[in-house]
Amino acid sequence: MNKHTSLLLALAVFLSTATACRVGKDFTRPTTALPEKYRNAPEPADSINIGGLSWKVFFKDPVLQTLIDSAITKNYDLQVALRNVASAELAVKQARLARLPELNIQVQANRNWPSKNSLNGSLSEQFMGTKYMDDYNVNAGLSWEVIAWGKISRMKEVALANYLQSAEASKAVQTKIVSEVATGYYNLLMLDNQREVAVKNLALNDSTLRIMRLQYASGQINNLAIEQAEAQRQVAAALIPKAEQLIAMQENALRILAGELPSAIERTAKLTDVRLDGELSAGVPAALLTQRPDVHAAEMAVKVANARVGIARASMYPALNITATAGLNSFKTSNWFNIPGSLFETVGGSITAPIFQRGKLKTDWETAKIEWEKSVLEFKKSVLNAVGEVSDALVQIDKLKVQQDVTLIRVDKLQRATRDAGLLFQNGMATYLEVITAQGNVLQSELDLASLQRERLGAIVALYRSLGGGWK
Repeated sequence: MNKHTSLLLALAVFLSTATACRVGKDFTRPTTALPEKYRNAPEPADSINIGGLSWKVFFKDPVLQTLIDSAITKNYDLQVALRNVASAELAVKQARLARLPELNIQVQANRNWPSKNSLNGSLSEQFMGTKYMDDYNVNAGLSWEVIAWGKISRMKEVALANYLQSAEASKAVQTKIVSEVATGYYNLLMLDNQREVAVKNLALNDSTLRIMRLQYASGQINNLAIEQAEAQRQVAAALIPKAEQLIAMQENALRILAGELPSAIERTAKLTDVRLDGELSAGVPAALLTQRPDVHAAEMAVKVANARVGIARASMYPALNITATAGLNSFKTSNWFNIPGSLFETVGGSITAPIFQRGKLKTDWETAKIEWEKSVLEFKKSVLNAVGEVSDALVQIDKLKVQQDVTLIRVDKLQRATRDAGLLFQNGMATYLEVITAQGNVLQSELDLASLQRERLGAIVALYRSLGGGWK
């Protein structure tokens, strides 16, 4: 075995040993307290939850599906998030090449006028007959920084975790957009319903007003009754343009969410047709750690911070650098490419160990540890918020259902009271004030019922999103 072979083997052993050693702790998911079940969740807790359903399965309305599909394809916020994922993916590919050496080609020509009293100046005039010296060089230079203690692998870990974090962030953006489109669509159906209520009540007011005018003409009632009935009519009449205004604005907002220009939205479904009251299982809180994108993204942020602590620690250890250069060198252009006369080569190696850098490396390490601690706190906060959002959505769904049922009974009774008051008024057995009061009450109750129906649908959408639904 010759000397060169022995040197290469020794170098290989050193490199394999140095690169195998990694300083710093390997990543583990931070422990966080999770309840066995959500507050307000029905018994028993099921491991399966609606967050695992595809949005095409959860939302069955074809118009809503078309809007969501357009938003996923064209929404600008989501497109920006996807570009972030593509950028992070390129960083991962680049990080995988970090162990390879750098290779550069250089072509250089220099002319130097040395002092006459210098050695180079005297030699130049003596042997070349010129006051200057030329140097022509073309070479390929190899630089290989062998960073020990796992620094390169930690860099790769950072790049990969950043990629996964950006991917989860894009999923979180999609869940937000899907939720906003669905909520906006149900709000649009509510406004349609409220407009229908206003139109129906306006027709009822007109019918009552015609009867009252006949009674006024026959002297059965006075002008005050007519004026109050007309004022009541204007309440319903004013609701129609207001609802139409809000409908147009909601349509515009939905189109913009879908990445399209503002325009009308054709729809046939009504608010009362929507059925999201199936099995609304929330599952168990532990599923949030893997199913909810923003929680997973926060976990990846911890992984990034953990790897950066390792990088900062590894920077405090010695590093090995190997350089090699080979090419052609000559002081005359005529001999520049004369081979093998112009050939040259150099090989060098160095070990650099930081001794005193004014506390910079230690400060970087301590700062990295603080950033890791902050990322752990942010992760725990994201888990806590996620559990809270699910619990809030569950109690909203439950209590809004109770309110909706009570309001539905109130609407039914007021509708019958309005019909009875009209009949009694026509037969002189009820006053015009009773009729006006009944009509005003039923109008407000029907508007309230539509609002409660929309709020409950919104709470179900919020539950779906808070469980991580919408990105599949």
